[in-house]
Amino acid sequence: MNDPYPSRPGRKNTDKPRSLLERLTDLISPEPESRAELLEILQDAHARNLMDADSLAMIEGVFQVADLCARDIMVPRAQMDAINIEQTPEEFVPFVLEQAHSRYPVYEGNRDNIIGILLAKDLVRYYANHDFDVRDMLRPAVFIPESKRLNVLLHDFRVNRNHIAIVVDEYGGVAGLITIEDVLEQIVGDIEDEYDFDEEEDNIIAAPDGTYRIRALTEIEQFNEAFGTQFADAENDTIGGMITHQFGRVPRRGERMRLGNLVFEVLRADGRQIHVLLLRRMETAGADPTA
Repeated sequence: MNDPYPSRPGRKNTDKPRSLLERLTDLISPEPESRAELLEILQDAHARNLMDADSLAMIEGVFQVADLCARDIMVPRAQMDAINIEQTPEEFVPFVLEQAHSRYPVYEGNRDNIIGILLAKDLVRYYANHDFDVRDMLRPAVFIPESKRLNVLLHDFRVNRNHIAIVVDEYGGVAGLITIEDVLEQIVGDIEDEYDFDEEEDNIIAAPDGTYRIRALTEIEQFNEAFGTQFADAENDTIGGMITHQFGRVPRRGERMRLGNLVFEVLRADGRQIHVLLLRRMETAGADPTA
């Protein structure tokens, strides 16, 4: 006898008979036919407290990764922390300690000629006073096109146990670099935003410890009203734009700047812009920025 409630296309058929409840559910709640419909269902589940904000943000991040490519989140060439092979360890080790990255591209002549990757942990040999030649410590560099999709790149990172790639343009020149942390940030990075900013209008969130989380797109005028400051908005409209202007580049996560008695720390940023800032008030005023 034919099933009066046949399975929808794409459903795996099994020999096990389905219950009346399952059949009714099929009729009442059709499966989503597009990714947009699936996201609507998930957002509805979150609105009804069937899914927490962190889980929803991670799922949305996974979808976002499939839409982005390396050029969208890479650290631009001009902002790459790289080591010149002609430098001695005495010259570049302080730089490595200051930047505190785990991996550094090493170039010879110019930044278009990346000859390998130096792992910071390999500098232990230098401190152990063993014979140390940077060239002997270099790992092979992985090069990828700007157009490489992040979901594919993440898979490659995991399969090859590699954590960093050099991004090249269509002419073979170095355009920037990207790490596995940069890709994962696109998935889990939105959790902090989702948790801290409940509404689109909530640009400034006060924390119990006296700090503030601030959307980088907060207008300077709104910021001045909230904190009694007088930052000029002639050159920049947003607080994120102002901080970027002060740095002279897009700062990275964790970098800080002090303006007057306010210390700004970058909580979230990509290669193009700042997304979230942490603000602390200092008891004594000072004008020197620290990064």
